[in-house]
Amino acid sequence: MASARVEPAFCRGTHTLVVSMVMFKQNRERLCERLRKNDKVPKGSIVVLQGGIGDTRDCSDHEPLFRQESYFHWMFGVEEPDFYGALEVDTGKAILFPPKLPDAYAVWMGRLLSEEDFKTRYDVDEVHFLPEIAKVLKEKSPSVLLTLRGLNTDSGKYCREAAFDGISEFSVNNELLHPDISECRVFKSDMELEMLRYTNRISSEAHKEVMRNVQPGMYEYQMESMFRHYCYFQGGLRNLSYTCICGSGENGAVLHYGHAGAPNAKQVNDGDMCLLDMGGEYYCYASDITCSYPCNGKFTEKQKGIYKAVLKANRAVMDAVKPGVSWVDMHKLAEKVQLEELVKLGLLQGDVDEMMKVRLGAVFMPHGLGHFMGIDTHDVGGYPEGTERVDVPGLRSLRTVRTLENRMVLTIEPGIYFIDTLLDQAYANPDQSRFMCREVIETYRGFGGVRIEDDIAVTENGMELLTVVPRTVEEIEELMAEGEGRRAELPQTAGKQSAK
Repeated sequence: MASARVEPAFCRGTHTLVVSMVMFKQNRERLCERLRKNDKVPKGSIVVLQGGIGDTRDCSDHEPLFRQESYFHWMFGVEEPDFYGALEVDTGKAILFPPKLPDAYAVWMGRLLSEEDFKTRYDVDEVHFLPEIAKVLKEKSPSVLLTLRGLNTDSGKYCREAAFDGISEFSVNNELLHPDISECRVFKSDMELEMLRYTNRISSEAHKEVMRNVQPGMYEYQMESMFRHYCYFQGGLRNLSYTCICGSGENGAVLHYGHAGAPNAKQVNDGDMCLLDMGGEYYCYASDITCSYPCNGKFTEKQKGIYKAVLKANRAVMDAVKPGVSWVDMHKLAEKVQLEELVKLGLLQGDVDEMMKVRLGAVFMPHGLGHFMGIDTHDVGGYPEGTERVDVPGLRSLRTVRTLENRMVLTIEPGIYFIDTLLDQAYANPDQSRFMCREVIETYRGFGGVRIEDDIAVTENGMELLTVVPRTVEEIEELMAEGEGRRAELPQTAGKQSAK
């Protein structure tokens, strides 16, 4: 009796999510269907993508951990570098072109996979080693090769267009593919949604693990370390979605803290508010979660007031999200709620609608409400042709201005921050300063900030919350109290560095 065929899949152990290669086949089918409906795409077209390139660090032979280029991953799910891939639009047939490595590589890299191995691993129709790409494509007599070139409206960079020896012998169009493949990535399939539920679940549990173990005297990077360890050890998430932001005290007001110039290196002081923006990535699918709480597990009245204001804005947006809603309107809703709460707390005074007109909300929340999320943390498709940025403070930072539709996945991340530069500018602006209770606001200098970020999927009638962390003050304090008496002992002083 013949043995049953094992379905090709990605998995990092029995405790992790099994991802069938069917997901990528479905993605390819969705793309082909969309391209076939595009009157500008001729019959006989073949999509050609170039995957991510393996590289070394600067002039050394050190190879950083490879992560696949996002469009290529969306189509093929290939883990290795230096691949090309092709997709026949009319038939949906998929072809992979792996690099042909010298036999000597087997000594260093392990057994070299054959064409049949790759065909089985990634469940595609054909595999030919890369030196054959021009020959194989010629045999298929394509009317045109559709290559990928287009602007990423988040980064301002253009994606890499496929290039190979012999491509000049083909008719090539690099404009038709990008709008359609980007739009496909905006709307998640059922299998993709399951991926994002998984990354959110593991990352949420990792955030909770940090909450239980954080304590004054730690360093910010130790909180990052706990998060990283949980994601990888418990969930098989080898990569993070982005550089961890672990701001404590005044660092919580640095929106993209954690970069090389501010590498989560401050010691956490008793009473500091912590803002931890961290998300794990599984098989290139992201999560993006921010939790804010005091390191000692007990909110002060000031911390409680700001936190509840942000949470109220977060939940107001969730209550309003559904297909047909403008994302710009959602940002304005969050701003208005936060301004109303700041009035109640005595930091502002006057008419909130008038504050909105002079963009006072952007003084306390200069970033956008959220962004698309998927294979990239800031996923593509935010500004398709026909959409434009709203060029006013706060709104110009929105990563999309689209109307929400079913199967979009976004972050909802309102925040209130006390950023010296923005406060000083607002004091100098009479249109804004007339609403500001300066004596009260000054007592918040050095407070840092609060951001509450959740990942959601838009559904037919509303939204699904993917993130599962405690959010109310009471829930957070209760969870942090669980860590009392079992927190890890902090490392002891190692002594001063020798002068020799």
